[in-house]
Amino acid sequence: MDRIYLDYAATTPVDQQVLEAMLPYFSHEFGNPSSAHYYGQQADGAIEQARRTIKSLYNADGYDVIFTSGGSESDNLALRGAATEQRKRTGATKILTSSVEHDAITRTASQLQQKSGFIYAKLRVANNGIIDLSSLEEQLNKQVALVSIIYANNEIGSINPIKEAAKICHEKGILFHTDAVQAAAHLNIDLNGLDVDYMSISAHKLYGPKGVGVLFKKKFAPLLTQITGGAQESGLRAGTSNVPLIVGMAKALELNLESVETENIRLLSLRDQLITGVLENISGTHLTGDHTNRLSNHASFVFEGLSGNDLLIALDMAGFAVSSGSACKVGNPKPSEVLLGMGIKPELAIGSLRVTLGKFSKKEEIDRFITALPEIVNLLRKEKRSENGR
Repeated sequence: MDRIYLDYAATTPVDQQVLEAMLPYFSHEFGNPSSAHYYGQQADGAIEQARRTIKSLYNADGYDVIFTSGGSESDNLALRGAATEQRKRTGATKILTSSVEHDAITRTASQLQQKSGFIYAKLRVANNGIIDLSSLEEQLNKQVALVSIIYANNEIGSINPIKEAAKICHEKGILFHTDAVQAAAHLNIDLNGLDVDYMSISAHKLYGPKGVGVLFKKKFAPLLTQITGGAQESGLRAGTSNVPLIVGMAKALELNLESVETENIRLLSLRDQLITGVLENISGTHLTGDHTNRLSNHASFVFEGLSGNDLLIALDMAGFAVSSGSACKVGNPKPSEVLLGMGIKPELAIGSLRVTLGKFSKKEEIDRFITALPEIVNLLRKEKRSENGR
């Protein structure tokens, strides 16, 4: 079957240039960067060059670049490390996030509340999934240790006003983190201009390898290490450094930022074609997230009278790889917490679909998808009506 991949928000294939950059560090450049001899020095030099490259790409002078195993670990390190240290310094015990965060944020904050005595509160969002800055300001007080707001939502693609949110928090002396795992693939991010205290990104969302990410930490921002052992990453994240993946991440970020502006123009055209085709050809369909202030590659919908999982399976059988919400929730029959947090009713939220494009997406693939989807939706609805009539 000629399969079509439309799930680039879940992961992306490794770019050939990224693979070539990594290969030497799996073989003849195999040294442990913590070793003092030649082999260790070569490996350590590769890591520090990657760190310098990433700092330059994100205008991150004044930030530490902490290599992690991916976006989830970066989020965990930021929330656990910053909240715990800030409580020690100021006595603040409250963690505030939006109601549409990734599970790496919500489950971490929930565990900190259940096991470590923190208070966890969620900031309500508008029906487009974007935070209300005035509502954020109203909830800030001296009890808030840390605020975490997702930059661009993984399920609905909406982009939050992160610079403005960070400024509001800083005016009240409150630390601010953003999960930019999805945003980094499609936005030009200037960290010094953004002025967040912590930011998480991951390589595999932008044609780099799985299993490596970064937490940017503003110098002097508090952070208690969560993985103890050696002195790697300036003592903030112990463990033997994954040299090939770190090198690959730096190369992937470099290649991505070289082409992001022209690629966004191309993806916007395909995305808008897809959204228009779905909404015009399938009744009882609603776009989720903001109509315009969303990632260039991201389209997401809910369908009346459908199960998102049934739709996902049917589309896969027809040769289309898509997602029902976040890839982390595949197989979960419960409605998405993100959609519920936007005020979408559970019976509608359970019929969600996410379609995300990438650098290998073509117009003819979108044409095929728009042609196939209405037939599949109509068939599934007919089957459901038949089952309910028994």
